Amino acid sequence: MNMTPIRPLSAGKVITISALMCACLFLVVLLSLLLGTAEISFDRLVGAFSGSLPAADPSALIIFKIRLPRIILAGLVGFSLSLGGVVFQALLRNPLADPFILGISSGSALGAIMGIVLGFSFAVGVPFMSFAGALLTIYLVVALGTRKMGMESSTILLTGVILNAFFTAIIMFFISTASSSRLYTMLFWLFGDLSQSHYGPLAIIAPVVVAASIVLYGFSKHLNIITAGEESAVQLGVEIKKAKMACLLVVSLIIGLVVSFSGLIGFVGLIVPHLARMAFGSDHRMLIPVGSLGGAIFLIVADTLARTVISPSELPVGVITAFLGAPFFIYLLMKRGSQWSRS
Repeated sequence: MNMTPIRPLSAGKVITISALMCACLFLVVLLSLLLGTAEISFDRLVGAFSGSLPAADPSALIIFKIRLPRIILAGLVGFSLSLGGVVFQALLRNPLADPFILGISSGSALGAIMGIVLGFSFAVGVPFMSFAGALLTIYLVVALGTRKMGMESSTILLTGVILNAFFTAIIMFFISTASSSRLYTMLFWLFGDLSQSHYGPLAIIAPVVVAASIVLYGFSKHLNIITAGEESAVQLGVEIKKAKMACLLVVSLIIGLVVSFSGLIGFVGLIVPHLARMAFGSDHRMLIPVGSLGGAIFLIVADTLARTVISPSELPVGVITAFLGAPFFIYLLMKRGSQWSRS
């Protein structure tokens, strides 16, 4: 596999670039708070956060009860999906791998819907079923796509696409048998719905996402070696199976968790990690923080478009990401990644 050697990377450079990404994220959050069906001026936004604006003021209610929790959820979901894309692309050494295309998101969504049908609570039961669905999907993808000489990325990708279609069919069956009053809500959720966000789920999602990202960052050097080739990894003493299983379990946890609250949102884990790799190289010590923060920025922008482009109505955010992601996926299929293997 032809790969550009990983250049020495200082901690200072990682911190500097990550800080710049955080600044961009902050600016995007501010812009998203200002935009919407109801116009909110910058002065009123500052007043709401400084406390000079009464808590009962309509602008303050819109900011703190509607927009802010939705923006935070979009950031956490985008962060998680992009982080999952970075890890999958490294493990499979293929730029086309992401949680949506591999069927992980649809398996997680199927688990969440089954939890809803079985009457489980949204606080614990539905997220647990969503995680179980993601874990089952990863097991099936790896088991069906694995060959004796290791994981062939093209085979695993095709297996993921097939499972994605199969799980989507089962999801549509459940939706078709749902009562008419819940049908629209479930369909909207299926294409990515952040409109029902509130602070309760955020208190669950945020600590898990932070802990998972720290764990995965600890595997950044392992991912660098795995990306360079499994034979090199074995020679350097990296326990590939343990590293892969640990990464897959952690990614399953965060994908299952965020999908249970956000629905199916595709292509975030495809577009953002690839753009981050093009801009900053393939060293995962840089790629993990930059790609994850980029995913948060991307989905906040996409969700802002989803709720403003046809205002006062809104689109599922998954529609916006699909509009952007489908052409990018075709581009990657044509280019096939100049720095990746063609296995």
